[in-house]
Amino acid sequence: MPDRWIIRVAGKEYGPVDLEVLREWKQEGRLLSANEARLESESQWSSVGAIPGLFQSVPLAPAQSKAKEFEPPRGKLFRRTFQIYGRGFFQFLALSGLIIVPSLCGQLVSVFAERLPSNGANFLGFFSALVAFFMTVVLMVLWPVYLAGLQIVTGELAAGRQIGLGATLNRAAKFWPRVAILCAIVYGVFFLLLVFAFAIGLMAAGAAGAPFLIFPILILLALQVWLFGRWFINVLFWQQAAVLNNATVPEALRQSKEIARSGRELPWYKRPLWRGALIVSIWFAFSATFELWSSWPAIHHSFELLMTTPDPQSLLTAMTAESTSTGFDLLRLCLGLLQSILRPLLGIAFVLLYFDAPQGEARRFNGG
Repeated sequence: MPDRWIIRVAGKEYGPVDLEVLREWKQEGRLLSANEARLESESQWSSVGAIPGLFQSVPLAPAQSKAKEFEPPRGKLFRRTFQIYGRGFFQFLALSGLIIVPSLCGQLVSVFAERLPSNGANFLGFFSALVAFFMTVVLMVLWPVYLAGLQIVTGELAAGRQIGLGATLNRAAKFWPRVAILCAIVYGVFFLLLVFAFAIGLMAAGAAGAPFLIFPILILLALQVWLFGRWFINVLFWQQAAVLNNATVPEALRQSKEIARSGRELPWYKRPLWRGALIVSIWFAFSATFELWSSWPAIHHSFELLMTTPDPQSLLTAMTAESTSTGFDLLRLCLGLLQSILRPLLGIAFVLLYFDAPQGEARRFNGG
């Protein structure tokens, strides 16, 4: 059986982990040769630099050293993300169940309500609507626990520790008020910005016959894009700051902004801002692909109606009837479940990116 080591940093112990995990920590910059270490089977502490095969390596030739210095990272963050997801798959699956169950129940109840007769007062219809509303409230209440739980489990696994579901939920519930307030602020601002964009669209549609309004509308559109991008940058790391660093609401927003704008001395592809934007872009592309896949029959049918129905009134009636008669879509349901099961990958990647950001050794080892 290979040797397993325990690391001590700032009075906290991490592990036991094997030499391969220690090498990963070293590559991530989370392990220094001066840190204390001991074998799992021994009580005597020594330094990490004394561990055989960890810091002792053959020096590279000058040409090799220069080539390695300028070689960009290739999939290291994504590899670590999938490794942690695999190690804690059942914990992440259980956390995903917090949002999957109420969401699934709400969708099934809505489908059931659509099949009920609409003539007169209907107790079943009212009860179905009440259950769907209750499930939406449950989903909103559990969402902060889900977000905090993702940070906690990922932080523990990244530090080489295991944590049970009960302990995760207990710790995540303590963060509920803070994460809930931050959710209201972050998502609320994004919602207002979308309303602003919709209002600009209505102004553009109404200004078709007024060319002098085009320039002010373009200015408003540019302002809306700037505000959206600035807010997106500032809140990239609010979840990690609030949970892993135990920051208050204003402090979490401030730290998120600082982390996103840190690393200006690094190459652009190593800065937290660009790496975070890349992660979000990949996830949005993935989600859009799933949405397009599940909605393609309806999109195709709407396109056929548009091409074959010359009367605008008939086209509007047909498309309205098409949108209201959705029914039960098994493909959309399965793709939605798969997307919810894979969503923790996004949270894991951001936690690892948060640990990689220039923020100090003690915070990197903080398991939340």
